[in-house]
Amino acid sequence: MQWGSEEWSAFPRSGKSSAQCSPACARGDATWSEDQLILLNRSGYAEECYFTFSFSPIRDESGGIGGIFTAVTETTERVLGERRLRTLRALAGAASEARTTEDACRRALNALAANPADIPFALLYLLDADGSAARLAAAAHLAPGTPASPTVALLAGESGDVGWPLARVVATAEAARLDDLPRRFGALPGSPWDTPPTTALALPIPSRARESLAGLLVVGISPHRALDEAYEAFYGLIAGHIATSIGDARAYEEERRRAEALAELDRAKTDFFGNVSHEFRTPLTLMLGPVADALGDINSALVPVQRERLEVAQRNGLRLERLVNNLLDLSRIEAGRIEDSYEPTDLAAFTRELVGLFQSAIERAELRLTVDCPPLPVPVHVDREMWEKIVLNLLSNALKFTFEGEIVVRLRADGGRAVLTVSDTGTGIPPEELPHLFERFHRVRGARARTFEGSGIGLALVREIARLHGGEVAATSAVGAGTTFTVAIPTGTAHLPADRIAVGHTATSTAALYRAALVRRHRGARKAARRQGCSPGRASSSPTTTRTCARTRDGCYGATTLSRRPPMGRRRWLRHGNARRI
Repeated sequence: MQWGSEEWSAFPRSGKSSAQCSPACARGDATWSEDQLILLNRSGYAEECYFTFSFSPIRDESGGIGGIFTAVTETTERVLGERRLRTLRALAGAASEARTTEDACRRALNALAANPADIPFALLYLLDADGSAARLAAAAHLAPGTPASPTVALLAGESGDVGWPLARVVATAEAARLDDLPRRFGALPGSPWDTPPTTALALPIPSRARESLAGLLVVGISPHRALDEAYEAFYGLIAGHIATSIGDARAYEEERRRAEALAELDRAKTDFFGNVSHEFRTPLTLMLGPVADALGDINSALVPVQRERLEVAQRNGLRLERLVNNLLDLSRIEAGRIEDSYEPTDLAAFTRELVGLFQSAIERAELRLTVDCPPLPVPVHVDREMWEKIVLNLLSNALKFTFEGEIVVRLRADGGRAVLTVSDTGTGIPPEELPHLFERFHRVRGARARTFEGSGIGLALVREIARLHGGEVAATSAVGAGTTFTVAIPTGTAHLPADRIAVGHTATSTAALYRAALVRRHRGARKAARRQGCSPGRASSSPTTTRTCARTRDGCYGATTLSRRPPMGRRRWLRHGNARRI
């Protein structure tokens, strides 16, 4: 029997010879071989082709194996298409992970290097900003710095007979083909083939700015495949993927630079506010101290006109001091320099004490105040000074924008959180203003209010303090119906810095100390009024002051403003003997 050895010798790399299939066929079994590589000389060169062979035995009259039927199917297009599709898929995946332009180029060429059968070598150049030179960003299967892979290619005065035609590609924005690589560079790598490539293609890499290019891609052509339409389309897709990757990386870098610039600007603004606040605080303290001493001096009482002038100065000085303190607190929080200390606190009792400071002011405004703060199941770890700022800021807002109805303060335990709500029946907030409500220096335009005081940082400070406690703040509102602010902070200590947790707190709250000091100062003012021969008036309160009326000669009442918030820091104020524990 002849097994066709002469016929098989025509397929030197078929992978299945007659000798290999004869044992199976001799037993009468059919066999096959899929996608066998054959370098077939059918177009004037050794062409990379793929075939699937099916071997079936042919029986003769005696029932033995008389021959073999071989069915051959060419699968070249499918094999090449799947291989190129894998390269494009890997290229797209690599591009999505790049964060810098250099990283995008490196990842792209690594993806191309995995397919040496189609891409024997590749060079990726990026153009300078002025377009005068191209710099090698990444290479595949060629070492950088060789005559075929210069690290810098000057585009001006480039000769067409030496090197790559990069200047022509930049000028025309079209691909350029070279068919004389051995003459220009000698033998270049051609893995996995024994024959080095002789043809290359230089392609433009477009940028998102239509009037310029981002770079240039130089790729080798397989020595065993003709540069046909499908091959050119494959390289066009590669160039498009690389252009997208470079564009995305540059956009990401630009966005990062913009974010860094904004962060630097924000840090500079925070430092500026902190420095300005410090510079304002010292002269304010020195100014308010003598004013408070003059108003509280019972031995040298002021005439009503002078007292009224000093009261105006003190009232506006305290307003400015509150603004400076809020700015300083906000800048410290943003800079991470706040000295917070979280103590286990009976939050319900503490909140009731703070709300009590507003009771007389709310009654004087002919509003109803409802305080619903039952004891919580467990103490809540809070920074007492910061919690005070939250409560007082929210109550100040409620009083400022409410002209009739009521203000309701509630505190509840809800699923491992302490939830404070401050509701009012005030003017309300337009829906378009709610997303910006807690932004620094944002004020609702055209809002009707009792006073025009405010800088737009009170609610921003409330949000930052709530975040320091691991909580959050939210607001709901309807124009003409009122507003509700909700502050929720977790209980326990797992969310707090371990080095900022205190064991306990003093038995007497700051609010109680303030009230005791105000009572003593109020009594002193009444005695001074009696010595002047005036009938003392009724005391009334506001969120930050207590006003005591003293009758003047013409039967009118002058106003003495006693600050609820001392001009110096609270702890210094207490240490200087302005208040004693009760």
